[in-house]
Amino acid sequence: SAKDMKHRLGFLLQKSDSCDYGSSQGKKEKISSSQRVSQEEVRKWADSLENLIHHDRGLAAFRAFLKSEYSEENIEFWVSCEDYKKTKSPAKLSPKARKIYDEFISVQATKEVNLDSCTRERTSHNMLEPTLSCFDEAQRKIFTLMEKDSYRRFLKSPYYLDLVSPPGAGCGPENCKSSHTHALDCNSNIISQCA
Repeated sequence: SAKDMKHRLGFLLQKSDSCDYGSSQGKKEKISSSQRVSQEEVRKWADSLENLIHHDRGLAAFRAFLKSEYSEENIEFWVSCEDYKKTKSPAKLSPKARKIYDEFISVQATKEVNLDSCTRERTSHNMLEPTLSCFDEAQRKIFTLMEKDSYRRFLKSPYYLDLVSPPGAGCGPENCKSSHTHALDCNSNIISQCA
């Protein structure tokens, strides 16, 4: 359920924010103390969708939120396009483009994204000779769709609010319920205390 997923995400984020980083040192993606998410960083996620999805932890939280709404195909498409644009080998462009197209854009796509017919048609045409920019228009449309819709809901959801105001911050619920801004004030030093 969404509540379980929220709980698991909160646990994972709290665990990785703890002051003991010994166990995560051996992972592929080494986390230095400067990469830990701070309350300031979490607050920046509310400034723009770009700030949110260009931060690994923000992207993970947003993805979990979209999954709870059964609409994760939009962020998956966006991430796939970002990855595609980093393709160095020209020989890999066509197969990678075809995979993205089949998964997100074609009529029988398993994770079809919501594109207007003109954008879908132009993207289909781009598939004849795939370039690094062949999904740019479609990616922009999906970004705008997320920005106007799911991103706004995310900022009001527990997925975001629990990160801005982690539980057990030494500020009782009676003090923090009044407003989102107050919650920020009460908990502004939680994550940064571990840095």
